[in-house]
Amino acid sequence: MKKIMILLFLGILAISFHSCYYDKSDLLYPIGVSAPCTDSAGTISYIQKVVPILRTQCYGCHTTTGGSGGINMGTFALDKVIATNGKLYGTISHASGFIAMPQGGAQMTGCQQAVIQKWINAGALNN
Repeated sequence: MKKIMILLFLGILAISFHSCYYDKSDLLYPIGVSAPCTDSAGTISYIQKVVPILRTQCYGCHTTTGGSGGINMGTFALDKVIATNGKLYGTISHASGFIAMPQGGAQMTGCQQAVIQKWINAGALNN
């Protein structure tokens, strides 16, 4: 009886280990495929989504007083001006005819650019 119980226990143990598996992340999430970084519905919040990107990527050089290259940023009014005149998206997307920003740094991610573009396309709201 003791041998049967041990064999039964080992059988259950073997089955339970056999049923476990590990996903291969490179097969499930191939490079270049990711979840969308912006919702298809609704608007992008300036305060919650745009400001954190601009703070880390732009505000270090482009301050409200004496911004580099004469571009002042850091308030909604100043940010909206360069958003609505096309300079903000032109520079961060490295479009032809614009000085690529951030200068001396890596280009913003596609997700960061998409967030800013959606905010601009929605009217660059102060929300």
